[in-house]
Parts: sequence; structure tokens; C-alpha cells
Amino acid sequence: MSTKRRFGVLLLGLLPALLEGPAHAADRRDGPRVQGDPSTDINDLYAWMSPDGKKVYLAMTVFPEATSAARFSSTAYYVFHTASRPSVLSPAGAVPLDIVCSFDQAQRIQCWVGTDKANYVSGDASNPAGLSSKNGKFRVFAGLRGDPFFFNLEGFQRFRNLVRTNAGTLTIDANGCPNLSQALADTLVSSLRSNAMGNQPPTDAFRTLNTLALVLEVDRELLSKGGSILSVWAATRRKS
Repeated sequence: MSTKRRFGVLLLGLLPALLEGPAHAADRRDGPRVQGDPSTDINDLYAWMSPDGKKVYLAMTVFPEATSAARFSSTAYYVFHTASRPSVLSPAGAVPLDIVCSFDQAQRIQCWVGTDKANYVSGDASNPAGLSSKNGKFRVFAGLRGDPFFFNLEGFQRFRNLVRTNAGTLTIDANGCPNLSQALADTLVSSLRSNAMGNQPPTDAFRTLNTLALVLEVDRELLSKGGSILSVWAATRRKS
């Protein structure tokens, strides 16, 4: 069984149930085994709340640079691992809940929220309106979409080159951090906000790329049995 995991800085640890803005985790480089099957290669994980705080939205994108011929794997599970707890500093006693999705060769999906059969969907989830469970507490979309992740590759390359050029002139403090002049710090920050020519706005390297998106709408009450703090990570796992 091969496993592909996605971690975010606080997305792994925390998604407050009253979250006002979206959170995401990104990963664009993987081992050769995962790269050999792009349908199980996770690009990004996103999580956000509805304005009224009653719905949790989770999105996993897979298959970098997907074309119209891209398909979800029929030999893997797509898993959203969640855990809820009452506060940030109470990792013990968290209540886990997994959302598991799988596809057949015709791209019909099955998804379960935990073990409650009421929170289950099955069928074609490619319609933009999604596929809803009978109780209306769970909805799923799966299909080709424009890659939503913004990455200023040109700016990143300028930043990297600046670091390489100035590495020999830097001193390191007791904490292992480089001492930067304000001028260099400003230049580095500016490079990440600019394109290859040093001008704004920056250029999104993924603006013309597509990906396969698996998007869930889940009633908040289903994911908050252990409290209002929700942690999320995602994985693809081979079917045994």
C-alpha cells in the first residue's frame, strides 16, 4: 500500500470552527512512486467555512497539469482525516472522523462521513451542483477544474538567486538565523511580489493549468463532536 500525505502549518493542527478565512496546504514535489500515478498525487488541501458557520468545505486537488483525459484512480481511496477538540491546547481526547471517497472505472464515486450510513453519497459527482446525501448534510463534487493555487515561480526564482548571491556575505546569529540588512530584506520581500522583470503584479505560474478537484460540503455538526477546533489532513491510499 502506498500512502500520500498532505500537511499544512496550522491546517494540520488547527481549523477553528469560527474560521473567517480559508486555510490551505501545498506540496508540488513528490517521490517517484507517486509521480508515476498522478491520479494519487495530491497538489493541495483547502478548508474553509460558510459565512454563517454552519458548513465546512474541504477540497483536495490531485493530478498536476491534468487534461480532459485525466481520471481519478479506481484503485485508491481519497481520504480526508479530521479530528475535533475543545481548544488549541487540548490535543488529548480529540475525536477523529475520516471522510473516505473512492471511484470505479466509470468515475462513479462513493463517499462516507465516518460510519453513519446517513452521511453517504454514491453516483456521478461531476455536476457542478454536486451529489448530496439523503439527509442533506453532505455534498460532493469531483471533476476537472482550473488549478486554484497561486504560485509566483518567477518571483521565487529571483528570490532564490538573490539568496545564493548574498549567502557568502551573511552572518548567522546564535539562533541560527541569518543577519540581513534592511535593504536586503526589503529586496527579498519585493522579489516575491514581482515578476521576472522585477515589476508588479506577479505572474501565476499555474494560471493555465488544470487539476482534478474533490470538493466536500459537510455540516459543521458532523465534524465537531469533540469541540470547535478542527484539524485536517488528507491522503491517498491504495486499495488492498
